[in-house]
Amino acid sequence: MLRSVGQKRLTGSDEDPRVAELRMAVSRLRRELAAIRTDFPDRPIAEDELAALDAMAVSGVPEIPRMRRSLLLIAGAIGSVSAVAAALREVRNAVDLFGEPPRG
Repeated sequence: MLRSVGQKRLTGSDEDPRVAELRMAVSRLRRELAAIRTDFPDRPIAEDELAALDAMAVSGVPEIPRMRRSLLLIAGAIGSVSAVAAALREVRNAVDLFGEPPRG
């Protein structure tokens, strides 16, 4: 379930709901990629960038431009693997919860 950008932290939890959403989406995509037994050439790139997104989420201070770069690299690496399209969309939606990077 997606939450709005301005939503408060969960009661009794210090974790930002956007971070929780990002971690859940990244975890799902990692699981779905692991379930695909066929190799595709850029799988290591997708896995590395998912690890980077997870590390940013764990740190609690994700860098929006870096998250967007990782998202683009993941999408490019996965390409047309339709089996993970829904999970990739969840990652994109979770990254979007953080808003646009400041211009300038």
